[in-house]
Amino acid sequence: MYRIKKVLNHNSVIAIWTDNKEYLIMGKGVGFGKKVSERIGKRPEDTVYSLQELTERGEAKEIIKSVSPICLELADAVLNEAEKVFGKIDRTILFPMADHIEYAIKRIQNCEQISNPLTDDIRVLFYKEYKVAQCIESLLWERMQIKIDQHEIGYIALHIHSAIEDEKVSQAMQIARAVKECISLVEKQTGKKIDVMSLAYNRLMNHVRYMVARAMSGEQLKLNMNDYMEVKFPEAFQTATLICDEIGLSLKCKLDEVEIGYLAMHIERVVNDQLSEV
Repeated sequence: MYRIKKVLNHNSVIAIWTDNKEYLIMGKGVGFGKKVSERIGKRPEDTVYSLQELTERGEAKEIIKSVSPICLELADAVLNEAEKVFGKIDRTILFPMADHIEYAIKRIQNCEQISNPLTDDIRVLFYKEYKVAQCIESLLWERMQIKIDQHEIGYIALHIHSAIEDEKVSQAMQIARAVKECISLVEKQTGKKIDVMSLAYNRLMNHVRYMVARAMSGEQLKLNMNDYMEVKFPEAFQTATLICDEIGLSLKCKLDEVEIGYLAMHIERVVNDQLSEV
């Protein structure tokens, strides 16, 4: 049984388990009529979050002090939607997500809405996550009559991505930024605008996504295609070399040379797709 330490509202309480550690328990009516020191059990519909977690935004037990219960409920509702799509997820992202929602609401109320230059890239790169994140629109309107824009939704999508992948929100942002940078460099070097709806673009985008992830984790590809691609498609190989160098500088880590050949292959596909439509 849990012993209630603090009732946040009708739907959330902070309680202490037999291990003397604090937990956030969320569920409809879980705090209704409850008092401090009262003992409660976990119902099937309740969700329990450990307050011992350390997140990108700090310790969960510190974050919860400055986040309103309604924002915790909103984040919990978003994660419920994410589980319907992705299955089991890391729900510890609740705390930084709730913290972000708290500040997003304050920005909106103060007419200080942000502009995220990577929103379009996030929407394409993390398509399913963005679709789930859009549920915050109706949730926030129903609870507070506040309209949230696509830029804020983009950031929430990154939190959802962090909950389903072993990546921090900052890493997901780096990946989105690197993909955008790569696509811009390809367009600049080839002199051709890339059709973002093309299959070749999606393949290139996903390749860059995992290329960046490999660079950040130190993972290496086994097959080396550099010699073949440099001879067969010299222009694409030269462009790929430049891009790998630029992205390496941006990420502050050197990309493995083997990545050049694979990137060149995707660049060549994109260029051929564009030419075939001319």
